[in-house]
Amino acid sequence: MDIISETAQDGILERRFDLKVGDETVPGLHWLPEHADAPHPTVLIGHGGTQHKRVPNVLGLARQLVAELGYGVVALDAPGHGDRMTEQERAEAEAFRAARQAGGPLPPLAASRRARMAAVAGQAVAEWQALLDDLGSEPRWADGPFGYWGVSMGTSFGLPLVAREPRISAAVLGLNALREGSDQQRADAEAITIPLLFLFQWDDELMSREAGLALWDAFGSAEKTMHVNPGPHVGIPLFERDAAAAFYRRHLGG
Repeated sequence: MDIISETAQDGILERRFDLKVGDETVPGLHWLPEHADAPHPTVLIGHGGTQHKRVPNVLGLARQLVAELGYGVVALDAPGHGDRMTEQERAEAEAFRAARQAGGPLPPLAASRRARMAAVAGQAVAEWQALLDDLGSEPRWADGPFGYWGVSMGTSFGLPLVAREPRISAAVLGLNALREGSDQQRADAEAITIPLLFLFQWDDELMSREAGLALWDAFGSAEKTMHVNPGPHVGIPLFERDAAAAFYRRHLGG
């Protein structure tokens, strides 16, 4: 991890870094208490599609977990997102954001974008695992415990990560659904046995209620909770951040 810059505000240190993973340079952000000198838990945040490592919902949750729980938080730009976007991807992201700001229903993701997301899922998992390897070199956060938070695309990439990564002890997932005929997705969900909080929007225009419930039902966790709120896909209430913080406090300590 190469630290590019550091800034401090209200007792929270934000470190901008680049992580080298194979031939890729992965931009990331690491938030932690400004004067952290003792071991503490770390939560990995996977942003949604068309978003990036420092969108308001990621930043707001990260700062809350640092300020209230004394955790560290890390976010990476997923493949094809943030500082890693191509011009085509940037245009698609702008069209998605424009539709959201207009207040109408969100357009379905283009088939080309869905195909690209599926193609890089394995790459995204490998990048998160490389980050965990790197964090393991620093005693203040080497032993975790580690949590994961990611909804929508953050769940698409988080499912295989959490299913395969024993260093992650608790996860918040959501805004996703079981895809018909996707045996691998079901297998990943069944392989997840850690404590789980699943967030879902009852009026999600991108995911059906039935498929969302089917995904929650497929998780292998003995301790799992589903929070359902009215509203569209991009509409998780802010109070769910408090629920996530309470969930992590129970399972990661702090």
